[in-house]
Amino acid sequence: MAKALIGHLQHTDPRTPARLAAENARLRARVSELEALALRLSRENDALAADTAHDVVPEADLQPA
Repeated sequence: MAKALIGHLQHTDPRTPARLAAENARLRARVSELEALALRLSRENDALAADTAHDVVPEADLQPA
């Protein structure tokens, strides 16, 4: 019953939709930032993997000490 009353009272506050819209916009912007970061890191990782692929010596070419 208390949850129902609190939920009912929150809808009477005219600032709630504006607050939720602002928070939604902030979260969407943060998601976009994180997606761009993930893409950049993925590209950097691919570049590093390509660079190290040329430097790898096959185990068959190694001689025992």
